[in-house]
Amino acid sequence: MKLTAGTFAGCDTSVGVGAGVLVLTTSLDGGGVVGVDSGGVAVLTHAAASSVAATAIADRRASSPLITRRASRLTRIRVSFVSTLARADLFWSTERVASAIGDPRVRLIDCRFSFDEDMRATYLRGHLPAAVYVDWATDLSTKPPASGHPRWMLAGPDEFARTMERLGIGDQTMVVGYDAEGGHHAARLWLALRRYGHDRMAVMEGGIQKWIAEGRPLERGAVEVAPARFVPHPRDGVIATKAEVLAAVRSGDPWLLDVRRDSEFTGEEKRAARGGHVPGAVNILWKEALDDDWMLKDPAALDDFYTNAGFGPETRTITYCQMGVRAAFSHLVLTALGHDDVRTYDGSWEEWGNDPSVPVIVGRS
Repeated sequence: MKLTAGTFAGCDTSVGVGAGVLVLTTSLDGGGVVGVDSGGVAVLTHAAASSVAATAIADRRASSPLITRRASRLTRIRVSFVSTLARADLFWSTERVASAIGDPRVRLIDCRFSFDEDMRATYLRGHLPAAVYVDWATDLSTKPPASGHPRWMLAGPDEFARTMERLGIGDQTMVVGYDAEGGHHAARLWLALRRYGHDRMAVMEGGIQKWIAEGRPLERGAVEVAPARFVPHPRDGVIATKAEVLAAVRSGDPWLLDVRRDSEFTGEEKRAARGGHVPGAVNILWKEALDDDWMLKDPAALDDFYTNAGFGPETRTITYCQMGVRAAFSHLVLTALGHDDVRTYDGSWEEWGNDPSVPVIVGRS
C-alpha cells in the first residue's frame, strides 16, 4: 500500500513519499524523532533545533510505527512502506523536481507531444518553471531517407549534440523530462541521451497532471537558456538495428518485447505497408507499467509481472513499438527495475513493417 503525502494534525508533521522512500519532516522546538521499526530498518537524522528529517527504508511488506516526540507528548503514526526501484534515480517525484527549480545544474525539459495537437503552443500556455521544450519527432529525429522510410530514427551524434547545446544541456547537466502521458515521450529523450553517453537524466513521475493537481506553479512563454557544451559519446548496447532484430528472430535471443496495442500486434490496425509483428515477439502494452493516474505501479509487482512474462532481470531484451517511443519507455522501466541488458529497436515497426524482405506474423503467435 502506498502512503499518500500529507500532514498530521497536532504534531506539525508532514509526510512525503517518492520512489519508495518515506520522508518525514516535522517542526520541533528542541524535540526529537524516535523511529521504531518492527520489520525493517529506520534511518533517522536530527537537524539542529528547527526541523527534523527522517528517512525510513524497510522491507516492502513491513508496517512500522514512527513515533514523534514533542515535549512529553507522543504521537504514533502507522505507515506501510512501498518497495523501491533498483534504479530509483531514473524517476523523480514532483517534490524532488520542485526542489531543483532554480538549480543551474538541472535542466527541465517539457517533452509533451501529439500528432493531433501543437504541443509547443500548449507549452507556451503553461509549463513547469524554467522548462524548455523539445519535440522528439523534429528535435531528436533525423530526416528520413529518399524512400520515405523509416521515419523518426534517432538523430546522429553531431545533430543531436547541436540540439542539446541549444537546450542548455551540457556534459554535466542533470536533465529532468516530463510529459502528459506517463513519461513515454520523455523516455525518448532519455534513450537518446543514453545512446550518446549521457546518463544524467530522470523522468518526473506522474507528469504535468500531477504537478498541476498538487497546486504547483506554472510559467507561460518560451524560456531562453544559455547554450551549453555537449560532447556525444556514442554507446553500444542501447539501440538495436534491423539486422540485430533479424538475428534475434533466427536465434531466439535476445527476447523481443512488442509494447504496442494488441490491434497493432495482430495486424488489425496497420500503421505501415504491412501489419502484424516480428516473429517470436511477446506483446505487453507499455501502459501495463502504469496505474490509471500515470504513476508507476509498485516496483515489486512490476518485477513479478515482467518476470512471469519471461522478462526477468537476466533476460536479454529488445523492445520495439511503432517509432521507438513507447518502446523507449518500457526500456526505461526495465532499466529502473535493474535489468542490465535492454535495447530498443530504433526503427521499430516504422522500419520493419515497411520492409518487404523481413518476416512478419499476422495474428497472435
